[in-house]
Amino acid sequence: MTRQRIALVGLVVLVLGVAVAGVATMRLVARWEAPHRGFPTAEVFVQISPGSGALAIAGQLVESGVVQDEWAFRYALWKTNLGRELKAGEYRFDQPLSASQVVSKIARGDVHLRPLMFPEGLTVSAMASVFRRSDFGTAEEFLAASQRVELIASLDPEASDLEGYLFPDTYLLPRTITADQLVERMVARFKQAFGEPLLQQAGEAGLSVREVVTLASLIERETALAEERPVVGAVYLNRLKIGIALRCDPTVIYALERAGLYEGNLTRANLTYDSPYNTYLYSGLPPGPIAAPGLASLEAAVKPADVGYLYFVSRNDGSHVFASSLREHNRNVREYQIQFFRER
Repeated sequence: MTRQRIALVGLVVLVLGVAVAGVATMRLVARWEAPHRGFPTAEVFVQISPGSGALAIAGQLVESGVVQDEWAFRYALWKTNLGRELKAGEYRFDQPLSASQVVSKIARGDVHLRPLMFPEGLTVSAMASVFRRSDFGTAEEFLAASQRVELIASLDPEASDLEGYLFPDTYLLPRTITADQLVERMVARFKQAFGEPLLQQAGEAGLSVREVVTLASLIERETALAEERPVVGAVYLNRLKIGIALRCDPTVIYALERAGLYEGNLTRANLTYDSPYNTYLYSGLPPGPIAAPGLASLEAAVKPADVGYLYFVSRNDGSHVFASSLREHNRNVREYQIQFFRER
């Protein structure tokens, strides 16, 4: 074979090689840019563990049907320069995405979180039911986690459980969260809310953290109106100062619930139920919180309204009417309770 033929053959091979490489690159680019969905279900979840390398992540995504192949994912990493930005967590995929879109999603840390809302005024038992209904775990797991008093010992060394210290809020949670992890978050959120300003105001009022939270829980259960909370707080503090029993219905309900005796309606007989939480029978604050107060009720406990009221009664519309004397209170009871129910 002459040198010219050898050169020609070499050129042809080179051209073919470039062409093949070009076609392969075009196919790789096409796989990188084209949306892909290789999973048959409505959605698929991919859990990326901390410290996972790009190859391991690529393998998970391919196996789950999120990306077409590892090379498409690796090419997307190279093109986007996001290889070092990939974040751990659980990711939800429910539609076709290109490899570059998948890379961007993981680099953003767009992990799948589910909201779980705990309204103000719930007991630990009621929170456990919310936890169970959310499918994160069982009520028993939540109740067990609520016994971890070491989480609040720095603020309340007398706590026998976490009643009142699981802050009511909407939490965005991964599907894999445990009851212990959630309770830790809720206590951390309480500590954040009960920060230095509240601690200082509690000290100035001569109240311990436990007393503030207990009082706030009574306020929370008595009224849902923001403008009434400081007034209700003032009523209870005024009664405490002069030694009058608080006579707070929610404390009796709480005592009955703890004993499994509450049937949905508070009766006169219930008011004689012997429990340290029964503020009709025992003066002063109950032994501890009866529910989870929100920030507004915590603030109302340390910053009550400057009023001399000692009594209040429901208007049956969510609001209350307040009184400074027993005579005035009895008149309000006749108008808003006795007469109201007679006319129904």
